[in-house]
Amino acid sequence: MADYRAPRDDMDFVLHDVFNVAADWQQAAELAEMMDVDTATAILDEAAKVAENLVAPLSRQADEQGIRFDNGDVTTPDGFKENFKQLAEGGWVGVTANPEFGGMGLPKALSAQYEEMLCSADIAFSLYPGLTSGAIMTLDLHASEELKQQYLPKMAAGEWTGTMCLTEPHAGTDLGIIKSKAVPNDDGSYAISGTKIFITGGEHDLADNIVHLVLAKLPDAPAGTKGISLFVVPKILPNEDGSLGERNALSCGSVEHKMGIHASATCVMNFDGAKGWLVGEPHRGLPAMFTMMNYERLGVGIQGLGAAERSYQNALEYAKDRIQGRGAKATRNDAAEADSILVHGDVRRMLLTMKALTEGGRAFSTWVGQQLDRAKYASDAKVREKADAMVALLTPVAKAFLTDTGLESTIHGQQVFGGHGYVREWGQEQLVRDTRIAQIYEGTNGIQALDLLGRKVCGSQGQLLQPFMEELSGFVAEIAQHNRWNTERAQLQQAMDALQGVSAEVLQKAGTDENIISSVAVEYLHLVGYVSYAYLWLRMAVVAEQRQAEKPYLAAKIKTAKFYFARILPRVHALVASIKDGSESLYLHDDNEF
Repeated sequence: MADYRAPRDDMDFVLHDVFNVAADWQQAAELAEMMDVDTATAILDEAAKVAENLVAPLSRQADEQGIRFDNGDVTTPDGFKENFKQLAEGGWVGVTANPEFGGMGLPKALSAQYEEMLCSADIAFSLYPGLTSGAIMTLDLHASEELKQQYLPKMAAGEWTGTMCLTEPHAGTDLGIIKSKAVPNDDGSYAISGTKIFITGGEHDLADNIVHLVLAKLPDAPAGTKGISLFVVPKILPNEDGSLGERNALSCGSVEHKMGIHASATCVMNFDGAKGWLVGEPHRGLPAMFTMMNYERLGVGIQGLGAAERSYQNALEYAKDRIQGRGAKATRNDAAEADSILVHGDVRRMLLTMKALTEGGRAFSTWVGQQLDRAKYASDAKVREKADAMVALLTPVAKAFLTDTGLESTIHGQQVFGGHGYVREWGQEQLVRDTRIAQIYEGTNGIQALDLLGRKVCGSQGQLLQPFMEELSGFVAEIAQHNRWNTERAQLQQAMDALQGVSAEVLQKAGTDENIISSVAVEYLHLVGYVSYAYLWLRMAVVAEQRQAEKPYLAAKIKTAKFYFARILPRVHALVASIKDGSESLYLHDDNEF
């Protein structure tokens, strides 16, 4: 496997040349004094060193060794404990945490770049600080001041880690039927009982304590999701002075043996009257947890992006070094006995597909991160309102499209390697295995598609789609004078018109066809994804053309934009045709005909 190198030039290009995020920072009181271009550059340069030199070198060894489970205790792979301690001491666990509690307080557009680097280095390792970051955010926004003071400084420092405990053996997507109970104690705490499964980082040896955020129901809870409350349940109960006291009544019953992310502990957690404390209002646990899940869903999308970047780097190095066969006369090296496989059209197709999807994905994750920052920090209420709408619309796309295309890119990389991509020696097959889970957890990609089309687009009668369409339309009008991009601008407009048209068609059919939303949701989400990437690629191309003289490497950016429009954006035509079919072809068969 090639040594990982963080794509720092491209990250800076997207952040500062394309999105000009520093202008947003200067207009936000919380960020103006602490964040500028130079500071951001210094932070990401250090983050690159952490990913390249600390995390990445252990990835393959850790995958081979995996976690070890013994009578309720989990031991992480050799070197993980030391690396996590070094990560924590550098402040990297609390990168987005509130500075009031010792965090860096980085804006999301910036932290997304760090997350990508960590995921490229090792997805399994990244999950431990990643889940902790989400738990910190949830507590900061919803917990009492007393709970914040008790837990957040330790978590931001990486001394304690965090989890989220939602899923139960009988309740995955349908959280309304969870059975975990919370019974009030006389001291204001609650006794939490129940079993949670698929809990990432539920037990490990990386930190002194593990803080579980647990969904459970109070005795007077109404039925369904409106009866769910959220509780903070520590593995070890803290004393009043902050020191650790006795072990709480919870345990890890077993760990899962998985296809990938072998170095990440995926646990069955048993709560046997464990002491916990209510976070937020009773019966309002799910909205509080979704604070964490919206950020986590972008984070999971970034796992797909990080794997895609690593796959591209691996495959590119291999393609340049692998001498095999002869290219066309125009590319043939007659002085050698064979040419590198980089001269072959199909290899170039796969590499350029990975490059276009990965660089487009980086722009997309940064764009969504910018919307999250604007929704949180912008002083203008209208800017916050628009950003909120964009976040609501794009979050399911970020999770699902980035992971779907991420898996596609790791498989393309595997194909470039040929047989060497299937054996363990080169490490490429690990990327395929590790990335596969990202399409499943944090809400399967099919559920994300239902959320996008059913709840967001149809649920708003198409209104939530309008800020998105307005931004794209404004850009198309703005670049009308860029004659070099007439063809691509027309392609983008055509794709936008197709998206607008099928959205209206689905809205109309939904009144009479109760199956249509679930039948076309995935294709619809992919359509939004490809249209978004077309907008971002054209936006990047225009800026790259302007900056190419000072940054010669941007010549490749312009060429990759041409490739995206020529070879990838046409996928929208097939998607539109599938959406127009509605539910008809899916419901021709009787159940006994499957």
